[in-house]
Amino acid sequence: MNLKTESKLEKLFAQGEFVVSGEIGPPKNANGAVVRHHAEEMKDYVDGMNLTDNQTAIVRLSSIASAVHVLAAGGDPIIQMTCRDRNRIGMQSDLLGAYSLGVRNVLALSGDHQSFGNHPTAKNVHDIDSIQLVKALKDMRDDKNFICGEEMKEHEPRFFIGAVANPFGDPFEWRVARLEKKVNAGADFIQTQCILDMERFEKWMEMVRQRGLHQRVKIMAGIMPLKSWRAAKYMQESVSGMLVPNEIIDRMKNASDPKAEGVAIAVEQIKHLRNMEGIAGVHIMAVAWEEIIPTIVKEAGLYPRPKVS
Repeated sequence: MNLKTESKLEKLFAQGEFVVSGEIGPPKNANGAVVRHHAEEMKDYVDGMNLTDNQTAIVRLSSIASAVHVLAAGGDPIIQMTCRDRNRIGMQSDLLGAYSLGVRNVLALSGDHQSFGNHPTAKNVHDIDSIQLVKALKDMRDDKNFICGEEMKEHEPRFFIGAVANPFGDPFEWRVARLEKKVNAGADFIQTQCILDMERFEKWMEMVRQRGLHQRVKIMAGIMPLKSWRAAKYMQESVSGMLVPNEIIDRMKNASDPKAEGVAIAVEQIKHLRNMEGIAGVHIMAVAWEEIIPTIVKEAGLYPRPKVS
């Protein structure tokens, strides 16, 4: 295999495996044991674990520190890095630090606006955007260059580079064009926004295939198990960039066991996505419900996980 990095994710993709990642939300305190606990629960059921970077603009244990706890628990971390909080100097420094600690996967994203979080008057940095961050990661890895053009003589960070895509935002026709920019910038894999409107997602994937992007990047479809119909309704009405069909809300509302129904919906979606051309894996985002991920993986027929050959 002609690989760019030492990443387990890249090796599994190269083997043709259907890759599974899960997400861990670091705590709003300094208790790394929480992250280790989730990593230990999850490590045999997923191939990589996302560590969010101050999600919803709320102060949390850093994604890089959390990644160290995942490594200690035997998991493979995927650090998220947002453009919201750091300038290009801070970003590149943190990336060097993360790589030196054993992190091999990074997901570049813009980050939720600070007005959503617990410091709404904080300054938004956005020195560079997420597409420029992807390009910076590629240049550091492949050309040994910092953003300024200065060359690293040795020990360049060789990350497997991820980016995000939202198939549900408006204007819809721009969604694939933005994905293509990230692929052109150097993204190796994509994790999508959680999918609840499968019909809309299928239309997006059709446009992705028309441009041949599914052959240039590994696309991981986002899955979010629902706990209640109220959560689904809130996402439908109040979360920007989310589409939740009324059928999903009705199904959750009429269920005798809403959590079990949420798991059933997630499992059905995964089984459907496995047969969709261009989908190379799934990313399970069980927000504040990390312990359900092993159950979803088993019920979807994705356990045991493959080994790197």
